[in-house]
Amino acid sequence: MTSRDAPALVITDLTIDYALPRLGRTVRAVDRVSVEAAEGGFVTLVGPSGCGKTSILNAVFGLNMNFTGTIVVNGTPVSGPGRDRALVFQQPALLPWRTVLGNTTYGLECHRVPRAEARRRAQELLQLVGLAGFEHHYPHELSGGMQQRVNLARALAVDPAVLLMDEPFAALDAQTREFMQNELLRIWSVRRKTVLFITHQIDEAIYLSDRVVVLGARPGTVKEVVDIALPRPRTLSLKRTEDFLKYEERIWGLIDISESASAQ
Repeated sequence: MTSRDAPALVITDLTIDYALPRLGRTVRAVDRVSVEAAEGGFVTLVGPSGCGKTSILNAVFGLNMNFTGTIVVNGTPVSGPGRDRALVFQQPALLPWRTVLGNTTYGLECHRVPRAEARRRAQELLQLVGLAGFEHHYPHELSGGMQQRVNLARALAVDPAVLLMDEPFAALDAQTREFMQNELLRIWSVRRKTVLFITHQIDEAIYLSDRVVVLGARPGTVKEVVDIALPRPRTLSLKRTEDFLKYEERIWGLIDISESASAQ
């Protein structure tokens, strides 16, 4: 059986409404969205601003349980936050009074992992993300890219089945962003976690993913699922190839600029 025969994440008919008490009405953010992510697969959600991408991610993580439909991780319905999922935010949100090592062990401490084991796991992951030697630095002593590496190491430390990433490189400059894309693929190839990723950058989505889910404007619905049949491992030169540019043109064609304007 291949990984595509056994999805790690199955979202079925997900619908999310938000109440607006002041206005006496509700707004539908997501409408009957269905998405699957294979075990060890990399799936990215793209679409115009306001189409519900982050709402979907928050529901999968368990932060928002006010939805209809089902979300299942490795056969278990999501009923709230759990150790089988970890979320990487757009901003690193590191604890400024903790060192790199202390930030990386934080989730493990919350799960009552023994201190020696937590430090061992954290140091292994800091080596993986390229921060060996920075264990005793504080967040303000790191660049933006290095802070996001700590953020990623902290998420991986709890060994989640599904890694959720909400535009983790959006705040970085263009050069650092491309460098971090390469680093994420390197780390993913080692750990092979199932990833559900959000981005506004179409080239980033294509470069990272096995599958790109294109959402329409609010309320978000699935317009098309595009399987990315580009070889791995990938290097940045892939972005200049004809096949890559064809995917980019196809996905941009699905994201109507008029939809993007009306969603804001």
